[in-house]
Amino acid sequence: MASWRKQLPHNPIPLLLDSGCTPVVYFSRRDLLDENPGPVEQLWELPDAQKITRKQLKSGRWKYPPSGAAARSPENYDQLETYRNLGFLVEKFGLTRAHPAIPKAAAYLFACQTAAGDFRGIYGTQYTPNYSAAIMELLIKAGYGRDRRIARGLRWLLSVRQADGGWAIPFRTAVAGKGLTDIMRSKKAEPDRTRPFSHVITGVVLRAFAAGAGFRGDAEIVRAGRLLASRFFKSDSYVDRRTPGFWTGFSFPFWFTDLLSALDALSRLGFSAEDPDVRKGLDWFTSRQRKDGGWTLKIQKGKDKALPYWLDLAVCRVFRRFYSG
Repeated sequence: MASWRKQLPHNPIPLLLDSGCTPVVYFSRRDLLDENPGPVEQLWELPDAQKITRKQLKSGRWKYPPSGAAARSPENYDQLETYRNLGFLVEKFGLTRAHPAIPKAAAYLFACQTAAGDFRGIYGTQYTPNYSAAIMELLIKAGYGRDRRIARGLRWLLSVRQADGGWAIPFRTAVAGKGLTDIMRSKKAEPDRTRPFSHVITGVVLRAFAAGAGFRGDAEIVRAGRLLASRFFKSDSYVDRRTPGFWTGFSFPFWFTDLLSALDALSRLGFSAEDPDVRKGLDWFTSRQRKDGGWTLKIQKGKDKALPYWLDLAVCRVFRRFYSG
């Protein structure tokens, strides 16, 4: 038995292979069993993947469904919807820049990048380290890791850290007592770097650095990772997703920071399972595994019927990285 599976009370592999979800079976065989399940392009032809790509506009974006919401302009919402669909295509179907939908989406998103390197618009005129990093994470995974625009974006992320080494939404550090809609309609807020980091935002930002190999062991990224792990099961410093319960509400593809997305990033960045904070997170999953090998987790976002299997797979990937190194 692989060393990582010995850390779990029950073998999760049979459940995943019997899930009936073709991509889950494919990635389980590839990422957990070291098998060759064939070219990933076979997943690109699945009806659910094609359903998403058919809705892509010629501009490369996806149009946000009408909702009557007024916090953002239609263009801002379309950027958010493009990010969301890019996540499905990259994370669930393994699409890369070799598929025509990805370069078109990348071109649209890069057009939203400022000269400084951040991706602007989802929060109106406000800086957005979290969505900037989340967009870059997906683009890196899709094959843009060596693109100069990604390098510029990562440099920008490093330049906007709080004094303690983590990240926060700049307008949350500078503006108090205002709702998101009012803030996004106001002029750009300059951050207060002396305020504490947000683990919600730091966890998202670290995913961008974890997506490639270049920052594994980097001192500043390790420092930020330690800050993130030190906050497991604790309240955030800011109002967004503040309560500790958000640590154990999950989504896939990852969206904001939860315990699984945080451990996933730390496992990619070379953290050890012997780290006391990491160990605390891993123990939470170990203690909650069902006898059939899966986990019953609170789903925070997403309606995919196969989502429990995707979360099971994500947990297994985390354990494999921590215990097979």
